[in-house]
Amino acid sequence: MEKRNETVIKLAQTALMAALCFVSFTFLQIKIPLPGGDATSLHIGNAFCVLGALILGGWYGGLAGAVGMTIADILDPVYIVGAPKTFVLKLCIGLIVGLVAHRIARINESTDKKYILRWSVIASVAGLGFNVIADPLAGYFYKMYILGQPQQMAEVLAKWGTAATFVNAVVSVVLVGVLYNALRPILLKTGMIHVTKSKPARTLG
Repeated sequence: MEKRNETVIKLAQTALMAALCFVSFTFLQIKIPLPGGDATSLHIGNAFCVLGALILGGWYGGLAGAVGMTIADILDPVYIVGAPKTFVLKLCIGLIVGLVAHRIARINESTDKKYILRWSVIASVAGLGFNVIADPLAGYFYKMYILGQPQQMAEVLAKWGTAATFVNAVVSVVLVGVLYNALRPILLKTGMIHVTKSKPARTLG
């Protein structure tokens, strides 16, 4: 029964993070129109995907980003065709952040603030670094082979996408580093994060 309640709470928290991803992408983005009726944007939606992975774990954080930002794409006529790509990429961001933060560094086993700050930033860089490479690359092949756009057009869109994704990644890493480490003491008190072992911080890196 306790495990069932924990799952319900996790799903509710995932829904909250998904809503934050949706709102931040839909209402706080700066859309940049591109040739052919396409667009890219500057936004902080990925930051909440990463934040979700740090707080809830890779699977739940990735799912929050995937669901929240896919719904945002579906509701926008410009982005709707890219919704399947968005779902896969955001899920991957969460899984990578979760792998680094929770499986490799095991930040929830530490109470060392410097260690947690370092590895939360490293995990953010890993997940968003993947996205900087994968998003424009996947977009290039998706637009050319699935949507049938000319190669030259797909290349132009990929270059603009790379630039925007890089800017988004830098802003998101800084934002997540500040938010997660500021919120962590509160999350510990409210039980959203549990320190699973009372032992000295690991000395990775």
